[in-house]
Amino acid sequence: MKKVFIQTYGCQMNIADSEEMFSHLAARGMTTTDNLDEADVVLINTCTVRDHAEHRAVSFLGRLGAWKKERPGRRVIFAGCAAQRMGEKLKKHYPFLDILSGAKNIENFGDTLEKSGLFPPTGPQGEPLKPGLTGYVTIMRGCNFACTYCIVPTVRGPIKCLPQEEILEQVRRKADQGAKEIMLLGQTVNAYTDGKTTFADLLNRASEVPGIERVRFTSPHPIYFTPAFLEAVKDNPKIARHVHLPAQSGSSKVLAEMKRGYTRETLLEKIQALKDIGMNISTDLIVGFPTETQEDFEQTLTLVEEAGFSAAFCYKYSPRQGTPAALMKLHSDKVLEERLEILLNRVRGLAERAYQGQIGTVQEVLMEGANKGRSSGNFWVKTNKDYPVGSIVKVNIEKADGTLLFARD
Repeated sequence: MKKVFIQTYGCQMNIADSEEMFSHLAARGMTTTDNLDEADVVLINTCTVRDHAEHRAVSFLGRLGAWKKERPGRRVIFAGCAAQRMGEKLKKHYPFLDILSGAKNIENFGDTLEKSGLFPPTGPQGEPLKPGLTGYVTIMRGCNFACTYCIVPTVRGPIKCLPQEEILEQVRRKADQGAKEIMLLGQTVNAYTDGKTTFADLLNRASEVPGIERVRFTSPHPIYFTPAFLEAVKDNPKIARHVHLPAQSGSSKVLAEMKRGYTRETLLEKIQALKDIGMNISTDLIVGFPTETQEDFEQTLTLVEEAGFSAAFCYKYSPRQGTPAALMKLHSDKVLEERLEILLNRVRGLAERAYQGQIGTVQEVLMEGANKGRSSGNFWVKTNKDYPVGSIVKVNIEKADGTLLFARD
């Protein structure tokens, strides 16, 4: 069998996209390998949300020229968001590149392979990728927002929601392959609807699939947290009590200039509603958006404390060519570095405090190892006893050390 080396950059959606693209290669008799030297095909699935991720992918592509020359018949596929943004100019710089397949082409990837003439037709099935304990399931592609700093709507297009039954079939397939937890994926995942089914409906129905013990999702948008969603979580313990909610800024002025669609006040209202149903909330924050003043930045600092996030991932603003914000006057690197360092110091210790707050609680833990797993709220828990991997164990939390809880069981 021909062997495929897969290099994925970016988010969980990219991981799911890589799995989907490989399914078409597997249908042509191929299997995966972790050893680049023994590979016949390299599939690079890329991210372009930040310049660093795109640079890493293109740098890896550049190194494959020598790899391809080592053995006749080797193939290189460059796919995903960076492929969509950079387009055909990549082939001019890297003439050894065989297939360029942008993020908007994921659903037609099989046709792309067929039309290239470089791969055999479908035949004996290769070994599919196994999901592990967590199975990633894309429920929608694209985004209808136009955040001024974000390239995603350009490279992925407008929202397209997959039919409910197609999604549930993927969930069933992941469960049959051993997944105990499902992660539903979308750029604004909680905006999902197929006309009849709401996001709350989909969470409930995914949790009803035999073998599935827990359902997570990412990445939500604050404005789409509805009363129906809140009710679904309250009534269904299989929906994980953790939300990764990108806030991006604590300044209503900057949020408006980012075109995020909410204010600081409405964001805090949504966060409180989520906390009221037991949600643990982590976030993303950007420093140095072009219009961000010192006062705006300080509002982001105070948001960290007021919101009570359990963790925050902090980034310097990264201009993306083709977005409105890239045309604005940028802050100096010195300002970006200083603000990022201040914010990192402010968020340092958030996770440890969140872990300390779990002492004395009872948690349901999905065992990912014999004596370690994750709670519904996404906290790591160590048990005294060994349990079967994939089992759900209810334990009392006795103490916390850093970002690890210890159970009394």
